[in-house]
Amino acid sequence: MARSKSSQRWLKSHFDDEYVKRARREGYRSRAVYKLEEIQQKDRIIRPGMTLVDLGAAPGGWSQYAARQLKGKGRMIALDILPMEPLDGVEILLGDFTENEPLDSLMETLGSNRVDLVMSDLAPNISGMGAIDQPRSMYLAELAVDFAGSVLRKGGDLLFKAFQGEGFDALAGTLRAQYQLVKVRKPRASRPKSREVYVLARHYRAVDMS
Repeated sequence: MARSKSSQRWLKSHFDDEYVKRARREGYRSRAVYKLEEIQQKDRIIRPGMTLVDLGAAPGGWSQYAARQLKGKGRMIALDILPMEPLDGVEILLGDFTENEPLDSLMETLGSNRVDLVMSDLAPNISGMGAIDQPRSMYLAELAVDFAGSVLRKGGDLLFKAFQGEGFDALAGTLRAQYQLVKVRKPRASRPKSREVYVLARHYRAVDMS
C-alpha cells in the first residue's frame, strides 16, 4: 500500500531529526534517550548503586542509558506492554502497567527493596483530540505518582512525562506536598510542537517503613 503524503512527510522529518541520527551513531534504541540525558546532566538523578524502575520502557532507550550510568553497580528494572530485546544490566518485565498482574509481578521482583528513582515516559496513544488525550495522559501520570509513593525510599526521586493542560497544576500541587522539590523540564530533544514536559519530583517525604 502506498504511503500518504502526510506519512511520507513524517518519515522524512523523523529520519532527518538530529536526535534520531545521533541515536543511531551512538547505539541507543530511541531519540528519547537524549531527554533523559539532558535531565541527568542538569540534575544528576542517576548514580551507581541505585535501584531504578522504568515504566513504559520500550523500546528501551531510557533503561539502556540509565544502566550505563549505573556502571554495573545497582539495579535497573524495566516494564512495558511491548516486548523488548534484552539489554545488558536491565531486568525486563512484560505487561501493562495499568493492570494488576504486571504490577504485582513488578512488586514481587522488587521484594523488600526500596527504590531510589522511578522513571516514566508513559504516554497514551495520541488521538489528536485534546479532550481525550489530556485525561488519558493525566491518568498515566497519576498512576506513576501512586506507584512511586508505594516503592520509593525516603529521599527517593520520581521523573515522569506529562502534558500541560487540565489536571496538571493539581497534580503538581499534590507532588509538592509529597516531595521537597518539584521541577518541570522541557528538554531540547522534546519536539517543539509537543505539549509534553517532564516533571522531576525530588526527595520523597516517606515515613520510615522499616
